[in-house]
Amino acid sequence: MKKIIYPIVASLLLSFTGCQSKGEIPAQEEETVSPEMFVRVSGTDLIQPDGQKLLIRGTNLGNWLNPEGYMFGFNKTNSPGRINQMFCEMVGPDFTAEFWKTFKDNYITAEDIRFIAETGANTIRLPFHYKLFTDEDYMGLTTNQDGFARIDSVVNWCRETGLYLILDMHDAPGGQTGDNIDDSYGYPWLFDSEASQRLFCDIWKKIADYYKNEPIILGYELINEPIAPYFNNMEELNAKLEPLHKQAVAAIREVDTNHIILLGGAQWNGNFRPFTDATYDDKIMYTCHRYGGEATKAAIQEIIDFRDKVDLPMYMGEIGHNTEAWQNAFCHVMEENNIGWTFWPYKKLDGSSFMGINAPENWDQVVAFSEAPRSTYKEIRNARPDQETIKKALARFIENSKCKNCVPQEGYIRSLGLQVNE
Repeated sequence: MKKIIYPIVASLLLSFTGCQSKGEIPAQEEETVSPEMFVRVSGTDLIQPDGQKLLIRGTNLGNWLNPEGYMFGFNKTNSPGRINQMFCEMVGPDFTAEFWKTFKDNYITAEDIRFIAETGANTIRLPFHYKLFTDEDYMGLTTNQDGFARIDSVVNWCRETGLYLILDMHDAPGGQTGDNIDDSYGYPWLFDSEASQRLFCDIWKKIADYYKNEPIILGYELINEPIAPYFNNMEELNAKLEPLHKQAVAAIREVDTNHIILLGGAQWNGNFRPFTDATYDDKIMYTCHRYGGEATKAAIQEIIDFRDKVDLPMYMGEIGHNTEAWQNAFCHVMEENNIGWTFWPYKKLDGSSFMGINAPENWDQVVAFSEAPRSTYKEIRNARPDQETIKKALARFIENSKCKNCVPQEGYIRSLGLQVNE
């Protein structure tokens, strides 16, 4: 493997033309765009500005703006906060901050978006953490977070390649799931905290006001996979989901009447029984998730029945991590039943995605530290590997994650009915 000269992580920083410099929020033109320029809802269909039906086919940019442990090969260290804590314990907070900045600059770039478009996909779902729009410590920044700059870069790349973009708040204030998925503290406090709900609605209103005239954005997905099935008061929490949706929709509609709003079901976006009212807005659709099970219509019949009852579109926002035969079969089932999809994820360590990232040299030492007992300072000291070795491995992970160095998973892509250019 090529030797990396590595005095400090800043030496590996590369220019990132799609993103503004720290602290800058790109100015949005206040030019009003006709409502006819946006994707719209017509019964259970999505209709494009040219009048053609849109069946969503695409992928998720997971791990970029909401890191997940398993995509790095970690098990115990599985949420953004825990990954950041582990990196700080391993190589220090300053190096960690620079790592995250460089990671954001290189993990997803214009080259990745072009690759996705060349497969024949038409849509990207972009998971993001609410902290990208606050002054909380997150991915190398505290003040002057770069949420708008990062999303702006994807908007520009999607515009250049003709892809639609769905904005997905994967991690909401207080936590909406109560598991590692939302970077929470083990309970969905969003549903019990008025302060978190206000912040949630305020962030969505700010995002909607900023992007109200951007037709490349298909819609806003309010919250990902709300309310895990682990809690004794699950039904009580479920009853709070639709009222929270209505609050957020009302906040968005104060500034943006153009975009579709996507609503996910409870318990991993699979339970739509808590929803009793589909009439409070004329631009809503629903989104479900499915991992495992049989690749048959029967596996999603309850979801189809709900979709048909409310007469609104349904789309599979996450699906995947299975055999190529299963994926191919499920794609046919979804498309035959008018359900679009974005497979999860676009890129991860060792594949099971559109793009595979090769593990760098000594990455096993990073994984070992992530799994080691670290509940005391003595345990941290005893488990910590050689810092220079780990800094080189982290730098090489970023290098390996660049589109040009990733390995297209050709069988995976073709199993979705998409193409790989030779």
